[in-house]
Amino acid sequence: MGDIVNLRRARKEKARAAAAKEAAASRAKSGRTRNERDTSGQKRALEEKRLEAHRREADTPDDSAR
Repeated sequence: MGDIVNLRRARKEKARAAAAKEAAASRAKSGRTRNERDTSGQKRALEEKRLEAHRREADTPDDSAR
């Protein structure tokens, strides 16, 4: 005789496994590599630096009160 299997539990486990497999595939497809993350961070820092360089007024305590 075979083992007794709870069909509801087996069905849920199968669905969870399929969802986990699909999630892993999605992460692999849309994820970014470390090099891409570093590059985008460097670009963002450079843009902020350039924007800051074009400020017309310096940040001083007297100017912020006005």
